[in-house]
Amino acid sequence: MTEPIGAGSIGAGPSAAESFDPGAAADEATRAILRDTLRGGARGVVVDSPPGAGKSTLVVNAALELAAAGRPLMVVAQTNAQVDDLVLRLAEKQPELPVGRLHSSEADPYDKALDDLAHVRKSAKASELAGLDVVISTAAKWAHVKGAEPWQHAIVDEAYQMRSDALLAVAGLFERALFVGDPGQLDPFAIVGAEQWAGLSYDPSASAVNTLLAHNPELPQHRLPVSWRLPASAAPLVSDAFYPYTRFRSGTDHGDRTLRFGVAADGSAPDQVIDEAAASGWGLLELPARHTPRTDPEAVRAVARVVRRLLDRGGATLSERAPDPAPLTPDRIAVGTAHRDQAAAVRAALADLAVTGVTVDTANRLQGREYDVTVVLHPLSGRPDATAFHLETGRLCVLTSRHRHACIVVCRAGVAELLDDHPSTEPVQLGVTMKFPDGWEANHAVLARLAEHRVEWRP
Repeated sequence: MTEPIGAGSIGAGPSAAESFDPGAAADEATRAILRDTLRGGARGVVVDSPPGAGKSTLVVNAALELAAAGRPLMVVAQTNAQVDDLVLRLAEKQPELPVGRLHSSEADPYDKALDDLAHVRKSAKASELAGLDVVISTAAKWAHVKGAEPWQHAIVDEAYQMRSDALLAVAGLFERALFVGDPGQLDPFAIVGAEQWAGLSYDPSASAVNTLLAHNPELPQHRLPVSWRLPASAAPLVSDAFYPYTRFRSGTDHGDRTLRFGVAADGSAPDQVIDEAAASGWGLLELPARHTPRTDPEAVRAVARVVRRLLDRGGATLSERAPDPAPLTPDRIAVGTAHRDQAAAVRAALADLAVTGVTVDTANRLQGREYDVTVVLHPLSGRPDATAFHLETGRLCVLTSRHRHACIVVCRAGVAELLDDHPSTEPVQLGVTMKFPDGWEANHAVLARLAEHRVEWRP
């Protein structure tokens, strides 16, 4: 098996670990990416980014470099929230840069904070933004732009979330492109089955990057080697479980971040698992084994109770970002679920406990977001079977990689046995690259680690 691009000494042993400088490694990777983007001869450059590796920072820096070089640039993101975030970041980094925000004709098509930016021009027509240094929009909006003079460069953000048919729809708008994304997160979403195209090089449901590389394997490929989000307690597990061939490290070391509470534990299981997660970075609150409805009332109440106690105990975080402790406020806590009805049930349970301001959403909607502490309802908790949806590696990867300090998983006992009873039965299709690790293996790896931090709760 060939060594992954840029693997170098990652995982090579104690001597490599002792000499590893995360800042230097990240800077070196960024320089190589920008060099290939600005001065390379290839029509495309691909960058793989693990969770919290500075993907948005790279996109902003690349955009500024291209603009400074006098090269007209279009930026393609996948959601309006991502587009607005990039516009705000560019304006913060270089307020005088002329930026175009291409938006839809719907009501409230962009974040109103953009109205306060003097050098950001907003329009539903690409022709009205012609000549600006940078124009940013969603892939869906760019697909409707016709007859425009091609941009010299494009940056495609969250490229692994983009389907190949969406890339085909905008490919005529630019000459060269930088593709940046996280290969470990959820695959592109499609509302129709695509089995009839499986294995074909033009499968419209495949990610834009996979299809691009299938047709252009010679394109330069890079990766960002450091996660600045995940703490030292989390990066090894997430790297091993979801990125075995493109490993990464945490930008911080053990002890660089702490999570402490001003109110002592009351001896309850929620408080025990909170203390375990604060000390080790991980916590598993395990309920008795049982087959349950998807919106398992006991598990939902357990999740809500953990969140309530996180707030009641006056948590504070200390990290490399600031010399003083920061309070653990509701906006720095998130709850992740696999299904929307589970998220709705958790919101209702939190409301019953008078908790407001905590983000509660599915893995799909939590992608790209970051919090101090996350509480996760395990996708396989209480299930009688293990479907392809619940075994998807990207779903579990997202849920276990949003935190800067600690992740607490709430789950019914028996998931390991469930996995053993339901090995993967997905059909093998010719021409389809098998995703590795598969969900079965990734789930076992995560469960094995969580078992070391288990707290049993009898409701």
